[in-house]
Amino acid sequence: MALLFKEYTFKHFTLRNRIVVSPMCQYSAENGYANNWHLVHLGQYALGGAGAIIQEATAVSPEGRISYGDLGIWEDGHIEKYKEITKFIKENGAVPGIQLAHAGRKASTEKIWIGRNQISKNNPNGWQTIGPSDFPFNEEDEAPLAMTKEDIERVKNDFVQGAKRAIDAGYQIIELHAAHGYLMHQFLSPLVNCRTDEYGGSFENRVRFVLEITDAVKKVITNQSLWVRISATDWKEGGWDVNQSVALAKLLKEKGVELMDVSSGGAVRGQKITVGPNYQVPFADRVKNEAAIPTGAVGMITEAQQAENILQEGKADLILLARKMLREPYFPLHAANELGVEVKWPNQYERGKETY
Repeated sequence: MALLFKEYTFKHFTLRNRIVVSPMCQYSAENGYANNWHLVHLGQYALGGAGAIIQEATAVSPEGRISYGDLGIWEDGHIEKYKEITKFIKENGAVPGIQLAHAGRKASTEKIWIGRNQISKNNPNGWQTIGPSDFPFNEEDEAPLAMTKEDIERVKNDFVQGAKRAIDAGYQIIELHAAHGYLMHQFLSPLVNCRTDEYGGSFENRVRFVLEITDAVKKVITNQSLWVRISATDWKEGGWDVNQSVALAKLLKEKGVELMDVSSGGAVRGQKITVGPNYQVPFADRVKNEAAIPTGAVGMITEAQQAENILQEGKADLILLARKMLREPYFPLHAANELGVEVKWPNQYERGKETY
């Protein structure tokens, strides 16, 4: 059987195949609350045959949202709709996951289809941002407040409380978002983190925030799988790079992280990225084989055979898809047909697999 459709087993559960839906922000929540858009958006991928589905970046505090339309998990009221979502995903054969996130200095922005600009803290839809240091992502943005030790402790606790609520809601994968220039990545990158205390400067200091959050969240996990998404490189000289990513992955493995979700970029302006099919796969390859930890590969993976080749060549363990799944929610079922694998379609859709 094609590796793409071979089961993959974590400590407490098994995925029916190696296809995972990446987190994709929908900017469609109110006060962090999910609605039927999120149920249908995420549920369609379970019907379409994905092995696991990771919910969009879900903020652990109101100021941790990227935009005012982001999902949240900072209060118990959020849990009810999430239970409905996870129940549907499980009933249709997939594993539900959630990405716990804090946007840091990249928070308080407009919904993406309206514009990407930051919203002033004086606007009803905006708020004061925070970060490891006090300079903004864009020069024209309002400066974030440099986090105090008390802020750091508060955010760590926010992640723990978010993880507890996620577990109550039925998520089986808890992914910590340390990529794409958001708060945990901001601490990692020497281009963003200019602190002079124990959370800045050396590699050991810059990874401290991520490691402490991981430790704290791991303590409340029972039978869930803990993943961490990283940006393997800042794509800019003097920034976070793949060598540091490998070193971090080794530390996270020791703390019980089961998979590294390996992306790249997002920390600073002026990145020089060479984009093309598989352009981020080499990072997943290095982290997997040098840190000896399972990885998920991302980045312009759009074809069944392309995904299969990545797995066959030992460059990653799972394939994470985003835009491809937006265009083709039933890609896993079609990919199985292309690779000669017999898979079960939903009973209601059995006729859909016939060709004429």
